[in-house]
Amino acid sequence: MNSREKGKRGERQWRDELRANGYAARRGQQFSGSPDSPDVICDALPWLHCEVKCVERLNIEDAMEQARRDAGVKTPVVAHKRNHRRWLVTLDAETFFQLLRGTLPPEGTCVPATALRADGFPQTTTKKEQSNEDPS
Repeated sequence: MNSREKGKRGERQWRDELRANGYAARRGQQFSGSPDSPDVICDALPWLHCEVKCVERLNIEDAMEQARRDAGVKTPVVAHKRNHRRWLVTLDAETFFQLLRGTLPPEGTCVPATALRADGFPQTTTKKEQSNEDPS
């Protein structure tokens, strides 16, 4: 299997990992590195830029640099795994501490997994449905 095919397979696996955890995801447009073309897109996490790597020997500094360069204003992360291993996610320490403090993700930019439909897309209600809801 060539590296391009292995990359596609890894992106599909990360997409499936997100889906298994309640987040609808799809592979991004693979034409250029930019905020508009991350490896995997998750509409419920629009503030996140996922760079995906499936290699046995990863230079994490180079991978994070690529994620930072391509992320634009989004938060760069690298999702990576070796064969027959669990997924790991690498992010800057600053980002980690923002998550712990609750200052990331930015207000209103994340849909909790519990607010997703069975197909992984955000639940929506109409004004009529909201007015019929029990206030308790």
